Amino acid sequence: MQSTKYIRKPDWLKVKLPGGGDFTRIDRYHRLNGLNSVCRSAACPNQGECWSKGTATFMILGNVCSRHCRFCNVSSGALSPVDKEEPLRVAKAIYELELNHAVITTVTRDDLADGGASQFVALIGEIRKLTADCRIELLISDLQGNWNALAGIVAEEPDIIGHNIETVPRLYEQVRPEAEYRRSLETLAEIKRQNSKVITKSGLMLGLGESTDEVLKVMADLRDHGCQLLTLGQYLSPSKDHYPVQRYVSPDEFSVFATKGLGLGFDHVEAGPLVRSSYHAEEQYVASRSCIDG
Repeated sequence: MQSTKYIRKPDWLKVKLPGGGDFTRIDRYHRLNGLNSVCRSAACPNQGECWSKGTATFMILGNVCSRHCRFCNVSSGALSPVDKEEPLRVAKAIYELELNHAVITTVTRDDLADGGASQFVALIGEIRKLTADCRIELLISDLQGNWNALAGIVAEEPDIIGHNIETVPRLYEQVRPEAEYRRSLETLAEIKRQNSKVITKSGLMLGLGESTDEVLKVMADLRDHGCQLLTLGQYLSPSKDHYPVQRYVSPDEFSVFATKGLGLGFDHVEAGPLVRSSYHAEEQYVASRSCIDG
């Protein structure tokens, strides 16, 4: 049974208020150009740090999701038509903001026949027209298991394709009822089957009521399905209407999980209370390349 009792946040979850030159520049650019950022839409605690360093994660296909996950701050409701101008607009932003490592994610769009895969394909094409040296990292949905749609994305050979497993299978019905644990694993495996050179990545939230053994089992399952990069972070409930935090995991516990993950064979494990999928994304890529090239 999930607890609804309020649990005070520990000191290690305190973050600095956003500010600074690059933060202001990126924030202003988003507002003026009608861009969606997962940094803001998902209430990421690292927004200040990342934007102040001049990095950001773009979110395509609108800011309303077709699913109703209880952990997520992204809204559910009326879905907008696909914006055909969005790929060029986002690509221009990446170019003008002089990003070396672009991270692009999406809301889940189960209403679209290809789950929005063609929008990713178009965006990759526009990015490469404007800035050939920019690394491209995608965070995709499970596309409802549409491997033909996935093939279109993989064929473009982005540097990293991520898909988050989010939590342990026992909690799926409560936390992300419209997703399937096995389908998420198969999404990662299918990327590798289609192109073994594309780096695969996934993420897991802790503090939802999972046990240590359950987390380790998920980590082992991810490795068995070819996942190379892993992020582990503390779940923070966006509001009282979302799934409540069951406990706050200490930095020391995250360090233990990171060590165990490396022992399982992940190229890199980014683990800590404030870690999110795109946190230190460029550093994660470099670590993975070192494993491949070394």
